[in-house]
Amino acid sequence: MDAIYARQSVEKADSLSIQGQIDLCRRETGADCKVYQDRGYSGKNTNRPAFQALMAHVEQGLIQKIIVYRLDRFSRSISDFGRLWEILRQHHVEFVSINETFDTSTPMGRAMLNIIMVFAQLERETTAERVRDNYYQRVKLGSWPGGPPPYGFSLGKLPGADGRLAPGLIPNGQAPIVGQIFTAYAQPEATLGSVARFLNEQHIPGPKRPTWDNVSLSRILHSPLYVMADEDVSLYYQAKGLVFSQPPEAFDGLHAGMIVGRRDRSAGKYQGVKEHRFSLASHRGLIPSQLWLACQYKLDANRQLGGSGKGRHTWLSGLLKCARCGYSVKVNRDGDKYYLLCSGRSNLGLCDASIHADLRELESAVEAELEGMLAQCPDAAFPQEREREAASALAAIDGKIERLVAAIAEGSELTIPHINRAIQKLEQQRGEILARQSRSRPKNRITRIHFPALTFEEKKLVAAQFIREIKLEGDHAQVIWTI
Repeated sequence: MDAIYARQSVEKADSLSIQGQIDLCRRETGADCKVYQDRGYSGKNTNRPAFQALMAHVEQGLIQKIIVYRLDRFSRSISDFGRLWEILRQHHVEFVSINETFDTSTPMGRAMLNIIMVFAQLERETTAERVRDNYYQRVKLGSWPGGPPPYGFSLGKLPGADGRLAPGLIPNGQAPIVGQIFTAYAQPEATLGSVARFLNEQHIPGPKRPTWDNVSLSRILHSPLYVMADEDVSLYYQAKGLVFSQPPEAFDGLHAGMIVGRRDRSAGKYQGVKEHRFSLASHRGLIPSQLWLACQYKLDANRQLGGSGKGRHTWLSGLLKCARCGYSVKVNRDGDKYYLLCSGRSNLGLCDASIHADLRELESAVEAELEGMLAQCPDAAFPQEREREAASALAAIDGKIERLVAAIAEGSELTIPHINRAIQKLEQQRGEILARQSRSRPKNRITRIHFPALTFEEKKLVAAQFIREIKLEGDHAQVIWTI
């Protein structure tokens, strides 16, 4: 069946009436057609009863051809027409416009349609680009870019970076629960599951459903919208390769942050954020930076453990140093092979040392030495809770140092001094922990332990107690012992 569609929004002396449109379509086509007409409806959108009925019949396969007097009677929006044409094409429906001599059953008509489709695509892309640019500009100024507010906040008005009031986030009655979530998860024994169970036992409803689960908690814990962002937070994201809208000195330890950027749908929301943009928000954060970062390091460690099952590459991390320049030696993995690289060479270009030592052979040699030393120790219980806490703290510090070393490669003249100061600060904290352990440990503390049977973190703790550093150059390694 063929169909004629006619539309007129307002009766005007200089416009063709609906009946006139129908008569011209019948004369040109010579077809006995079903007529669909909308009187008093604009062509700016498709919310027209007869038009909707026509398209429903198209999708039911009842229509073979649509005839209109002029293209704008069917649709005034090029993008709408492009979308509608896709529906017509899927159902093998031809389209004829009398005024424009437009007939998709002819080569010229199809060529005209292709031109219209090009402009429709251009209009869609231009509109999307304007929306995207406006979105990024709002984020850069610290304004809430749109969408429902995150858990713990309501929408309001706050002064942006330009001083004008703009949409922003204001803490609501759920904000204290956010604080409870971060505090609970930062505990050493806590997991996402245990925190979710605690909230559910307290009958605290989740963000979008009555109960909490790992996913809803992970979204909150990962989000920078809650952190009181300071220099340490900027360094954390510097290591991940983010682009910053503000300089490091703008991180005042009060305002929160926002991350925007296109991501791979197959990846997690807060994974693979390199080249994404970080902007400080107009609203103030709820969580102190140190508590927020403690949760990030724990989440990062969980992801590493889940992905590889082994955690970090070696229990000697933090002890490996370049004998030539003194900078940390990092471990790169390529399949089953591990390579030792001087960070002073790879990141800063200030060293020409090459390291060819085999990581697993080095671990075996050090392990044999440690096993001999441990065999000479008298009996005692190991490890106790304090030593386990120290092992966890050392592991966290080593992880931070590794990330900061990686951040140097992404750094600039402005950020590298901040990163170096942060590394020095962490090295000092590491030394203080080891010093406290040495003072508090009884002389008969470490016993006859079978070193290979220890956990990864326990190996790190034992190695840190006995080894000051391991200097590497070429295929040589020099172990500097503390005893």
